[in-house]
Amino acid sequence: MNVAVQKHPDCNPSVDESWTDEMLLVQYRQTGNRRLFEVLVSRYERELYSYLRRYLGDAEMADDAFQAAFLQVHLKRDHYEEGRKFRPWLYTIATNQAIDAQRRNRRHRMVSLDRAGADHVEEVGRLADVLVSNAPDPVDVAADKERSAWVRSALADLSDQARQVVELVYYRGMKYREAAEILAVPVGTVKSRLHAAINKLNGSMAHQEAERRG
Repeated sequence: MNVAVQKHPDCNPSVDESWTDEMLLVQYRQTGNRRLFEVLVSRYERELYSYLRRYLGDAEMADDAFQAAFLQVHLKRDHYEEGRKFRPWLYTIATNQAIDAQRRNRRHRMVSLDRAGADHVEEVGRLADVLVSNAPDPVDVAADKERSAWVRSALADLSDQARQVVELVYYRGMKYREAAEILAVPVGTVKSRLHAAINKLNGSMAHQEAERRG
């Protein structure tokens, strides 16, 4: 996931890594210091790749989308508005690259959702109740693999729009406002999509539990 950019002839190799993302991008735009760009890439390398890997369900596509996203950051640096948060801006770019990759490849697969990042938002807490088993007894522990397979299947049955919201709000821990900015929809739409996803997952879980017991 190496993103190459042309080095500015007057760049200063000294970089204060305590700078915020926003400061790094503004300074990179002003100076062309490649090290500033490299720090930004390193900060988001694992997080953003993980998001794209889960979103696209394919490691090679995720790697391509990651590189394309940071290439766009480099190309669009002059269009970045000072005062805007960098992370949602980056995720907007990356999500658009992922959507383009899906359109080109016509693939819609989900991968194992092996980690949950709970949020304080009520809807997200409800989603955690659906996706994460809290029962400690050995029978439930033994059923973890089966449950994981069900989660993959249930999420794959959601619409692309619903999966996007679940990924951003639940697994990435973003606020409704940030997810709305990334997806270019109103905050109310994010809430309604998440609510619909929860209801569908609840229904699927209830059906699966009934089948298991019956």
